[in-house]
Amino acid sequence: MAFSTNGNGGGRRGRRFGGSPVMSDINIVPLVDVVLVLLIIFMITANVMDFGLDIKVPAVRRVQNSTQDLPVVSITKNAESSLNGKPINIHQLADGIRARFPRATSVYVRADKQTPWDPIAQIVAELGDAKYEVKMVTAPMDSANESH
Repeated sequence: MAFSTNGNGGGRRGRRFGGSPVMSDINIVPLVDVVLVLLIIFMITANVMDFGLDIKVPAVRRVQNSTQDLPVVSITKNAESSLNGKPINIHQLADGIRARFPRATSVYVRADKQTPWDPIAQIVAELGDAKYEVKMVTAPMDSANESH
């Protein structure tokens, strides 16, 4: 059973040359469906992406203790500085290190994680001007976090 829409008997020749016109419109429905699905995916993933910088002191594996007395500059969260436990002025830091550690070429800087950046930057700049290599102290990882 066959149907013909062009009225000439449904022959091959009739369909090709004088038959019903070929539909030349683009079917937009699948395109809109795909675009909407992609839009929903991007909207969901945009909320997951975090654009802010959340910086914490890095945790590293524990290093063996050294028996050598090294210069350590500590900075409290109130921006008070000390050299190996003794309070010291930032501007007298280089002279204090030279007096107590004449052969030191590097200085360890240990700061509380709530310390504002400005005092840390000033101390690092002072030590850099005095030609000391600055090494930042980090907190060791505890055994519970080693698996992460």
